[in-house]
Amino acid sequence: MQLGFFGENLRRLVDDDTGRITYAPHFLSERDAERAFETLRENVGWRSERRWMYEREVDVPRLTAHYRIADAMPAPLPVLLARAREEVPAPFNAVGLNLYRDEKDSVAPHNDHRDEIVRGHPIALLSFGATRRMTIRSKTRPPRILDLDLEPGSLLVMSYETQVHYDHGIPKQRRKIGPRMSVVFRVRPEP
Repeated sequence: MQLGFFGENLRRLVDDDTGRITYAPHFLSERDAERAFETLRENVGWRSERRWMYEREVDVPRLTAHYRIADAMPAPLPVLLARAREEVPAPFNAVGLNLYRDEKDSVAPHNDHRDEIVRGHPIALLSFGATRRMTIRSKTRPPRILDLDLEPGSLLVMSYETQVHYDHGIPKQRRKIGPRMSVVFRVRPEP
């Protein structure tokens, strides 16, 4: 995975045989990030979901949306996709969105299911809205733990290999936090 930019704006968090994770806190300008957040919040068909966990059906603690790149996507997703592809040259064909409404919304530690992404291609995650903490934790001992505050307008890129060796999640927070959104570009297997 080669990013199209270098310098102080790019932080290499992991770069070894377990994969590569990079973070660019100012990938988009503050103004562009604010506009993208507001437009997506209004234009996306957000869904609440339920799933089986802990032997019962529970509400997923966030709102979600999913699009195939080949389908019509609401603004500004095509522009964000083009910008992501400038920096992360991957044939992204799917985008998933998560809206964390407040500090109570979260996603448990997980890795992307490797049968739902194409080997060798990275995942590119853009963040908008409030800054939220992401915890990235190695699956092996001794644990390697990275706590990363994802800022609005930031880009986090995780190689395919990181899904084998790490879990990532957005934990609930105790202090009040405004809404936060993630826009995640992936290369999915073709149906």
